[in-house]
Amino acid sequence: MSAPLVFIDGDQGTTGLQIHERLRNRTDITLFTLAAAERKDARRRAEAINACDIAILCLPDAAAREAVDAIVNPAVRVIDASSAHRTQPGWTYGFPEMTPVQPERIASARRVTNPGCYPTGAIGLLRPLMQAGLLPGHYPISIHAVSGYSGRGRAGVEEHEGQGAVNAPAFQVYGLALAHKHAPEIQTHAGLTHRPIFVPAYGSFRQGIVLTVPLDLRLLSPDVSAATLQACLARHYADAAHVHVSPSHEAGASTHLDPQALNGTNDMRLSVFSNTEHGHVLLSAVFDNLGKGASGAAVQNLNLMLAHEK
Repeated sequence: MSAPLVFIDGDQGTTGLQIHERLRNRTDITLFTLAAAERKDARRRAEAINACDIAILCLPDAAAREAVDAIVNPAVRVIDASSAHRTQPGWTYGFPEMTPVQPERIASARRVTNPGCYPTGAIGLLRPLMQAGLLPGHYPISIHAVSGYSGRGRAGVEEHEGQGAVNAPAFQVYGLALAHKHAPEIQTHAGLTHRPIFVPAYGSFRQGIVLTVPLDLRLLSPDVSAATLQACLARHYADAAHVHVSPSHEAGASTHLDPQALNGTNDMRLSVFSNTEHGHVLLSAVFDNLGKGASGAAVQNLNLMLAHEK
């Protein structure tokens, strides 16, 4: 039996390059990409995607939709790393740790949509608490996140590593219209009744994310505390290989969060901080925006789908 043919469409971008790097030495698959001269040839791209077993799309949203529309071979399975299909019916959300049954859903799916980098942290924190009833669906959620500049793709890398890098900003908050495309994805998959306020930013480091969600205990049930929130997350991720919840004593001893702490891995660390005097809690997620936030997650989903084929 020949090794499954995996086609990366868009391997020249930041996510595609990282996926290719993670897969290039694998012997259980045959990895395929298009030559530079063929990447914009619609006919050649359609031939390639219809000839593969699993296609990984690392494309802008419009191009990802075009690639999917070009599929006529019903045997082709897809992992889409763009945001084109993250809230679309018929697509399985590729966050294996989201629910106990999610790995099997991903493994058997024909169409898997890779989570966004920021939503991975936000949903990872919020969905278990929502499901457990510790956070009401109508709670006014606000999210702040800082990503490495690679989150902007090649434009961000060029700005900070190219000829004009000396003029690159050290820090910039964006999305000030509060209309970021990740907000509907977070609302849908975290189970929120209302759209969250989401404020993203870029720092002058290449990769890594720190994402935080503040909570006011006065707006929650009297029996909800930092300890109950931490315990809920710890239970939910007890058997997860790539999502880890900091014990309360470790969080209590922490004085800062380093967005680069898990770079180069597919891991995510969740923590719960609190100030009992003021009744304030801070939920946090730290992970690599190119790891668990993109390429690492795609490879994790690919492994689940390959295991299902055997």
